[in-house]
Amino acid sequence: MLLTVFGGAIFFSAALLFAVQPMFTKMVLPRFGGTPSVWSMALVFFQSALLAGYAYAHWLTRIASTRVSVLAHLLLMTLAAFGLPLSIAGNWGRPPDFGEAFWLIALFTASIGLPFFALAANGPLLQAWLVQTRLARTGEPAAKDPYFLYVASNLGSFVALVSYPVLIEPFVRLTDQSRFWSAGFIFLIALVAACGAALWRSQPESVRVPDWEGDASPGWRVAMRWVALAAVPSALLLAVTAHISTDVAAVPLLWVVPLALYLLSFVIAFQRRPVVPHRLVLATQPLFVLALAGVIVFEPVKTMLRLIGIHLGAFFVCALMCHGELARTRPSPRHLTAFYLCIAAGGAVGGLAAGLLAPHAFDWVAEYPILLALALLCHPIAHQMRSHTPRLMLAALVFAAVLPVIALMWPTLFHERMFLKTAAVLLAIGVLLWRAPPLAAGIVASVLVAHHMLFEQAGAVSIRSFFGVTRVLDSPDHQFRLLAHGTTLHGAQRIRDADGEPVVGMPEPLLYYWYGSGISQTINAVRARIPGPMRYAVIGLGTGSLACGAGPDDLVHYYEIDPAIVRIARDPALFSFISVCRPDLPVTVGDARVMLSDASDATYDLIIVDAFSSDAIPAHLLTREAMALYLRKLDAHGMIVIHVSNRHLELASVVAGIAAANRLVTLMNDGGDLDEAANPYQFGATVTASVRETEDLGLLGESPEWHAIDPDPRQRVWTDDYSDIFGSMLRKLRE
Repeated sequence: MLLTVFGGAIFFSAALLFAVQPMFTKMVLPRFGGTPSVWSMALVFFQSALLAGYAYAHWLTRIASTRVSVLAHLLLMTLAAFGLPLSIAGNWGRPPDFGEAFWLIALFTASIGLPFFALAANGPLLQAWLVQTRLARTGEPAAKDPYFLYVASNLGSFVALVSYPVLIEPFVRLTDQSRFWSAGFIFLIALVAACGAALWRSQPESVRVPDWEGDASPGWRVAMRWVALAAVPSALLLAVTAHISTDVAAVPLLWVVPLALYLLSFVIAFQRRPVVPHRLVLATQPLFVLALAGVIVFEPVKTMLRLIGIHLGAFFVCALMCHGELARTRPSPRHLTAFYLCIAAGGAVGGLAAGLLAPHAFDWVAEYPILLALALLCHPIAHQMRSHTPRLMLAALVFAAVLPVIALMWPTLFHERMFLKTAAVLLAIGVLLWRAPPLAAGIVASVLVAHHMLFEQAGAVSIRSFFGVTRVLDSPDHQFRLLAHGTTLHGAQRIRDADGEPVVGMPEPLLYYWYGSGISQTINAVRARIPGPMRYAVIGLGTGSLACGAGPDDLVHYYEIDPAIVRIARDPALFSFISVCRPDLPVTVGDARVMLSDASDATYDLIIVDAFSSDAIPAHLLTREAMALYLRKLDAHGMIVIHVSNRHLELASVVAGIAAANRLVTLMNDGGDLDEAANPYQFGATVTASVRETEDLGLLGESPEWHAIDPDPRQRVWTDDYSDIFGSMLRKLRE
């Protein structure tokens, strides 16, 4: 019965702790335009709050008597309950133009800081209480090794995370999720009270806790190794999550997968008999890392789902290796809370390094190869061969420094084939030397850094902001300049003709905006219907190429959330659309829904929504309420155009649903069969056009390239309180 009560409380507490993470982050996401960095900052907050909770639990078990600790913690849980149900704290207006990360962390702290802190302390505190009760004094095996309850804690977290995108998000509105979670928190207080009552009745102060074998206090070297073993997978978690969500969508479905694997590695590692033997993990982890480096360099896999699987596989094995080492070196139960405190400290250090420091230190995602190298250094062989480490580290530094320098100084020596062969040789050496992790780490880091310098940085401009990494680079034939975010192009301009001569004069829009494209047709249709100058707004700046489609008297207004994009688009040395076509182009910086709400009603004849970063979608721009806002800012006969091209999600039916909910008629153009080889950098695009009346479609209603789409009655309309990314992914796979 004692194990059932304590185990149930620990399991349920962990489930609530990790259910609140995707739920509340989804509440905050619209304020930052749906950028994946919101989840990265959320993880930084959660890991920091977890550290604070573990420190509080450690202090309470060391300083206060057991009965005082029970009363103090129940008081804390009760005070936290007064802040329910969970919601965004009041008096928090628009995010600042700078320091978004710190503002976001402060918002999380003000909104859910106290309940999360109280929940974070439950895991180690309840385990310590169990050790101090009658179960510990009877000498049962569970008392001598209570770490199996850590499995229960992480299993509860894992179940909550996996359930959220599959069972909760698609069926339960956010407001209802908050209410159900609050009810669960009240129930948890009762469970914790039952655990406290069991501790109180046992009167552990009157009984001496027996000594355990190997009860010596761990030294600072051991503690620092625990911190390092926890920090590397924590930082890798942020790096992998950002990589995945940048190219698909900033939604809980893709946030929770890496985090669930991270927790699963704890579950497996701390089992008494792990289902995956630690010896097998130690043998294969270097090979997984080197294989991932080879995939990054050679790019043999093109399918996004397979790439995601490879990255997650390497991440999971690295996390399992590090957490297995933590489990192998865990101390006696007397030092249980100190051990957990070191793990939480490592998690916070890794989160701060990858989430806050790296974006300011690097203009590209350099932390990813660095962390892969550090994962190799966490291998116990590297710890055991400390006498040889200095020489191996020196060799690793030589590899890491010399190869990129040669690549930059003599790029002709590293023609594509030559470089790939060199990389293959180095990776082969790394496989052979995997028993010397420092050298293998240097090889991995040098190959990945050199690959980045050669194929991504040569002649390119890379700018990193809170909203991701944006690159400006030339095409392989040097005829076009490209704007890329993640793996998706968002702008292109011809800078040289076929003879290599510079192109002068009016720049020609390309990609999805070329003359004759679906978006171009919507502009022409609205212009043909309006007798005077046209007024249109574009959500998402890109290179600003649509400004060249405006007449001299037209009103053009852009809304862009990323200041880095504004700087790039206005720089004539990079792109000249704005400088040539509309030097005085007004651009409002901030989230489009927030900023557009300030515009006067009935201001625009046309609103174009094209605000996707890479292939990630800001879901809050595709809701019933968002469409109502666009409609309110539109003239009586205006048109709303949404660019819904996406490699991973089917979004046209989503637009049809939110348009029908606002009594709009919607047509779609799927881009046709454009010969992109004969028309370089002119892409077909899936575009929707929504109007109040059929007559407002103008030329589009007569075009065979446009056809009506009706809402699917089986699909629930997306709202600010509900979205279903999982369903969109499934529909895309069925196409």
